[in-house]
Amino acid sequence: MTDTSEPVIGRRTVLIATGATAATLAVAAAVPGAPAAAEGDDAVPVAAAAVCTLTKEMTEGPYYLDGQLVRSDVTEGKAGIPLKLRLTIVDDDTCAPLSGALVEIWHCDALGEYSGYVGNNGHNEPDDGTFLRGGVLTDSGGVANITTIYPGWYRGRCVHIHVKVHTNVTLTSDGSFTGGQEIHTGQLFIDESLTAKVAAISPYSTNTVTRTTLAQDGIYDDGGASSGLLTTTALGSSTSSGYTGTLTLGVEQG
Repeated sequence: MTDTSEPVIGRRTVLIATGATAATLAVAAAVPGAPAAAEGDDAVPVAAAAVCTLTKEMTEGPYYLDGQLVRSDVTEGKAGIPLKLRLTIVDDDTCAPLSGALVEIWHCDALGEYSGYVGNNGHNEPDDGTFLRGGVLTDSGGVANITTIYPGWYRGRCVHIHVKVHTNVTLTSDGSFTGGQEIHTGQLFIDESLTAKVAAISPYSTNTVTRTTLAQDGIYDDGGASSGLLTTTALGSSTSSGYTGTLTLGVEQG
């Protein structure tokens, strides 16, 4: 079963940019000689509308599970190359950071298996129903930092990470969350040249399923950051050292 078998959910216009630094540079380049905002102005920072790119929500897919844990590290000891996500959530009307939003991710392991659904990609391994699932609340700058591993792949889909953004959730005593409003559902993608390097390293190299590339994927539309493509930075001198993945997502609050 693949994500492509699921209908695309209702569409919501959102904004995505590659980060505050890029935003500031792009605004400066787009408006030569534009005056800087005066100190004490109530206006939002100039990481604004000129740099945000319109995109669409993407399918939730068949492997979502409700009530996952609120935690910054979702690895649970899963083998794989480290991936540190830094996702910034901003309001689509103002590009102001959205604090206190819950950013939730889920994705498959190096063998293409999702917790709660192990075996669907042809590999037999323990399944606790929670590995590589969870989320965190954004800080005052709208940033959610989540530690995971580089995703593997499963039949018919390229490497990807699912993401949801919720507002006004209530944290529960069992470490999960309830209530609130779900304001964005999408997917995050990684450059194909990087994935090719990762795929050659164990345990990814033991995945017996043929890998679908970004260009072959039926959901990714080659839209770059506007379609969820992460900006990646190496954590060390080798592929095995891992990567950071950053993206700014603008969401519609109402």
